[in-house]
Amino acid sequence: METNLIEWIGSIAAILTTGSFLPQVYQTWKTKSTESLSLPMFSMFFTGVCLWVYYAFRIDSMPLLIANSITALCSGILLYFKLKYK
Repeated sequence: METNLIEWIGSIAAILTTGSFLPQVYQTWKTKSTESLSLPMFSMFFTGVCLWVYYAFRIDSMPLLIANSITALCSGILLYFKLKYK
């Protein structure tokens, strides 16, 4: 496959997977309810996504870096809400 096509596919995947967190962040902020969020899962997920950010930086992959940075921010916000709204 052509390199540009691969970059487009990666960018679209990044937008979709990263964007999927935004409704959860909004709903949690609006309702202040976090009982359905698993603290161990989001802690592990946040750590994993931070490692993806480091990996993307090291291999110089802008789509991975941007998407995982935004995902890390969103999951970090959800972790904050989980701890704040116990």
